[in-house]
Amino acid sequence: MATVRDLKEKAKEAFVDDNFELAADLYSQALDLDPSSADLYADRAQANIKVASFTEAVAEASRAIELDPSMSKAYLRKGIACMKLEEYQTAKLALEAGLKLAEGDSRFTKLIEECKERIAEEAISLQTVLPDASSFPASVSNVSVAKVGPAQEKPNQSEVAVLNKPKYRHDYYNSSTEVVLTIFAKGITAGNVVVDFGEQTLRVVVDVPGEESYHFQPRLFGKIIPDKCRYQVLSTKIEIRLAKAELVTWPSLEFNDKKTVPQKINTVPALMSQKPLYPSSKTKIDWDKVEAQVKKEEKEEKLDGDAALNKLFSDIYRNADEDTRRAMKKSFVESNGTVLSTNWKDVGKKKVEGSPPEGMELKKWEY
Repeated sequence: MATVRDLKEKAKEAFVDDNFELAADLYSQALDLDPSSADLYADRAQANIKVASFTEAVAEASRAIELDPSMSKAYLRKGIACMKLEEYQTAKLALEAGLKLAEGDSRFTKLIEECKERIAEEAISLQTVLPDASSFPASVSNVSVAKVGPAQEKPNQSEVAVLNKPKYRHDYYNSSTEVVLTIFAKGITAGNVVVDFGEQTLRVVVDVPGEESYHFQPRLFGKIIPDKCRYQVLSTKIEIRLAKAELVTWPSLEFNDKKTVPQKINTVPALMSQKPLYPSSKTKIDWDKVEAQVKKEEKEEKLDGDAALNKLFSDIYRNADEDTRRAMKKSFVESNGTVLSTNWKDVGKKKVEGSPPEGMELKKWEY
């Protein structure tokens, strides 16, 4: 019978010969004999990086770090695997931790700089695509439910690290801003649960003494914001809330490049064009008519004082031609809000001076 040492030597030989799949298999056999070896987990992570099993590599490097927090190569391999998954924030954190253990190692510094560049590019890209979430109407928060049961799941082994056969059922639903994942595990205490959030990975470990450990680590459909994610352990379940990095609906929990990518929610008009549906068990309501009635009432609403004056100015501006609008804006700004002219020929060729009401003094503010 082969020993751990024999299997490890054969795995290294296979790796040198570029037979990475065989190397990973041999490391797995060695781990069956010695499941607490951080070195074996780190080496299997390296083999999985070579065969593009990056999610598995992240899981194994993380396990190696748990077993031996002083192992710099585990941080390096976790960083590389995360970069392959385009999880640059997570990669950067792992690489910076590794650099503290291996000061002067140029591999870490080079990869950290690359992470910083990628993070900056993503930030710029996100700002140009997505508006401020606070500008979205309330209808954005409507929840679309998509439940996933054991019979519906078809795990992709190249994307999901299944270190042990799952023994708990899970389902999820998502809104525009978060995904709520529920793992149905009764009688579990918080001390038996470990949850790690990556940029596009989630790692859940339930380790109850005397029972087989539960591991669940999918590569998620979309990116999340780790710092805003949270979880709680209840008497019948583990509830995990994943904060989305982008305002999109996830058609599935797990990433699959064969799935159709949903369209980003990136404009308020696009959202408002989606007519909300309101369930009713008795009657059907024509919400278009309701909306038209509300607009009619707003138009006919009797106003007085400043409200009436503001509405008058708004109506004039809305129905005016381009020259009139330019005149209104220029006169209002240059006069510090004391003059509002609609004559562009008059205000277009001069600066509009302020004209305060009688008995009041115009003051210029300095910034």
